[in-house]
Amino acid sequence: MIRTTIATISALLALALPAQAADDFIAAPTLRASVTVTADVVRVGDLIDNAGSAALIAVYRSPDLGTTGALPVAQVLSVLRAKQVIGVMTGDITEVQVTRLARTLASKDLETAVASALERRFGLGDAANINVTFDRGIADMRLDASNTGALQPIATRYDARNGRFDVAFEINNDHNPTPTKLRFTGTAIETVEVAVLTRDIDRADLLKSSDIALERRPKAEVTGEPASRDRTIGMQLRRPMRSGTPIRVADIVKPDFVLRDQSVTVIYQVPGIYLTTRGKAIESGAEGDTVSVLNLQTKRTLTGVVTGRGQVTVQGASQSTPMVAAVEQTSSLKRDEAPAPVNTDALIRKLVQAPASQAQVAQAQIPQTRVSQAPAKSE
Repeated sequence: MIRTTIATISALLALALPAQAADDFIAAPTLRASVTVTADVVRVGDLIDNAGSAALIAVYRSPDLGTTGALPVAQVLSVLRAKQVIGVMTGDITEVQVTRLARTLASKDLETAVASALERRFGLGDAANINVTFDRGIADMRLDASNTGALQPIATRYDARNGRFDVAFEINNDHNPTPTKLRFTGTAIETVEVAVLTRDIDRADLLKSSDIALERRPKAEVTGEPASRDRTIGMQLRRPMRSGTPIRVADIVKPDFVLRDQSVTVIYQVPGIYLTTRGKAIESGAEGDTVSVLNLQTKRTLTGVVTGRGQVTVQGASQSTPMVAAVEQTSSLKRDEAPAPVNTDALIRKLVQAPASQAQVAQAQIPQTRVSQAPAKSE
């Protein structure tokens, strides 16, 4: 009962207050120093806090999309008085900054959108390999901030003969049921990353890191498989090529370790014996190639495998043949016996004329002091 009485008395006192006291509780309109808008006009409610019924009155045209403009306070108050808005509190504000929000579509994003619309269609490959050029050289594009939807392609045309495209997009709008439409035209060319020569290269030159640069070229310009940088370095060209020429896999070969008419080292190997002599290459070859060489001492032509630069190895008896006989024979000399003179040239001549059998190697009686003995392998 007491609480009800108190509440009634409070209500009567409030009704009894003068009208001027009630007005004191209404907040005064206050000017804002910084304003952001999304519409194409600036309203009183954008500029002033507590604008009341005047908030929807349009007073200025908004700045361009994505830009900011400055309004002197005196000019703002003059415009507001003309709209019957008075008693605005300005504080120490001297000007009002008005920024119009926008959605910015970067030119690179537009290129990506077009490439994605063409990806794996019309004979094209991945979007990342499609180079897009717009007809008008489009820079960054600004749209009203209400265009929040994604770029959705609705029509795509492409002519593979000349690379021309015509692509239309739609973007959903928060304030308008009708989506925003965009259309772009230009050329789209599929490219590949290829190693390109930075200088003129001769057939005999080895390709170095400084000779190669990576560039993207139209796929139509590179017939065949393009060569990667890693695969190119250290190789040779099949023919001389000019600077700026893209390199294909078919253009490169392993480097020649032996050149025709080059003086080479001929290595003759049989189980337990390793001999070298000089020779002349009859043909060129890369590492692992089989080539013919002329033994300069015997004037006989031998066939061997290129095993290094200027080096050809001629294999004798099979490496799997047991070497016990050779080892036992070469180690049969007594310590107090002087080794008999050996004509090394004659020995080489005998060995290279025909493949040596294990018994022939044993009969050669090669002193350990003149020819190195390879250790026998244990099975």
